[in-house]
Amino acid sequence: MIATDLSILTPEIVLAVYAMIGLLAAVYTSKDGLASTLTYVTAVLFVVMAFYIGVTGGGTRIAFGGMFVDDGFARFAKITILLAAAAILVISHDYMEKSDLLRFEYPMLITLATIGMMIMVSAGDLMALYMGLELQSLSLYVIASLRRDSVRSTEAGLKYFILGALSSGLLLYGASLVYGYSGTTLFSGIIDTAVNGELSIGLLLGLVFLIAGLAFKVSAAPFHMWTPDVYEGSPTPVTAFFATAPKVAAMALFARVVHDAFGGAVGDWQQIVAFLAVFSMFLGAIAAIGQTDIKRLMAYSSISHMGFALMGLSAGTEQGVTAMLIYMAIYVTMNIGTFAFIMSMEKDGRHVTEITALSNFSSKEPLKALAVLVLMFSLAGVPPMVGFFGKFAVLMAAVDAGLIWLAVAGVIASVIGAFYYLRIVYLMYFGAEEDGLDGRMGLVPWVGLVACAGIMVLGVFNLFGVDGLAEAAAATLVR
Repeated sequence: MIATDLSILTPEIVLAVYAMIGLLAAVYTSKDGLASTLTYVTAVLFVVMAFYIGVTGGGTRIAFGGMFVDDGFARFAKITILLAAAAILVISHDYMEKSDLLRFEYPMLITLATIGMMIMVSAGDLMALYMGLELQSLSLYVIASLRRDSVRSTEAGLKYFILGALSSGLLLYGASLVYGYSGTTLFSGIIDTAVNGELSIGLLLGLVFLIAGLAFKVSAAPFHMWTPDVYEGSPTPVTAFFATAPKVAAMALFARVVHDAFGGAVGDWQQIVAFLAVFSMFLGAIAAIGQTDIKRLMAYSSISHMGFALMGLSAGTEQGVTAMLIYMAIYVTMNIGTFAFIMSMEKDGRHVTEITALSNFSSKEPLKALAVLVLMFSLAGVPPMVGFFGKFAVLMAAVDAGLIWLAVAGVIASVIGAFYYLRIVYLMYFGAEEDGLDGRMGLVPWVGLVACAGIMVLGVFNLFGVDGLAEAAAATLVR
């Protein structure tokens, strides 16, 4: 029985064994230079191996009495997470080497965080949920302050840790209330306590605290306060990782909790999630307008985009989960390409993040400027870029669920948010003639930038089949 359960966790076990061996090996070998590069390479290889193992699975498999669920929904989320983690590791190597941050701890912590995310999306129990969430969070707290000689990086890690501890407390308190009123920590048992789609006051209060804790993890307003400072203070590759894989994991966990544990009481949580969606969309769209640092701008952009993803989730339907998965896959691709470019922003031999440094960039690097233009248009939801279809999917899910007011709010927020994306394009093409970026972009980040921009254009034909995969994944969650 144990052997069968462990076989279901093969991808997680492969990564965990690699991480432990890597940490032990680092004690007896050099931790810098070639050794760190080898750590990067092996980390990418093992992440890809876990991806391959995860893809080859099929059906719905349950381990440890329902605590761990490996179904189509979990596999879709894991594949997205693993691809994002591998991509960030690959494109960040040049930046880390130039910044003297090429240390073995970074890929090891990325690996451990990825294991936590994989457990999160497969959690079928409140205890498994918390174990995965904390493994991810503790790893992210450390890499946020990876630049130990930087006050801003240290401050980012400390803020993230303190506010993360607060969110963990909220989530644990909610979990304790849910357990107290349902008598079980298993999602399959919790859902049985909702009679005729109604929850007791105690169980509803527990759900509210759970949602508050999860909202922090997806940086949804009003639990977003950590995001701008952590994005700005962390090393850029770390910020890129924060903006991709953890967002997918947290959003997938959010969907699993509300559907697997509280799927019989959609009316009780729908209004809460819809409120978070509206608040996030508008706060992110409006607050980003005045930003002068591109990493802070991407932080508020992330808050706004999580609002759109929550719009799909708030529909409470299979179509809504499908739209959310499509949106997150597109969002991750856009961010990988954008941050590949941000990592290459250099002036006079130092990395810069001021938006004004992009002034008249197209005259020096027309191809890169065009790729960034495509990504900005896609982030803004301008047709015919793929980003438009992601927003269209969540808007249609909201409309079909009867949440027309939410869809209208989403359109308005999207129009407001388009301003700061188009401002970047305006600066690149019509900005004043002045000394701007002068650094060279490495081959791997350049390929990442162009590939992601190409996906935003070519994906308009069939979304590379992501919509079909997302639909199949959602069908396994919403029953």
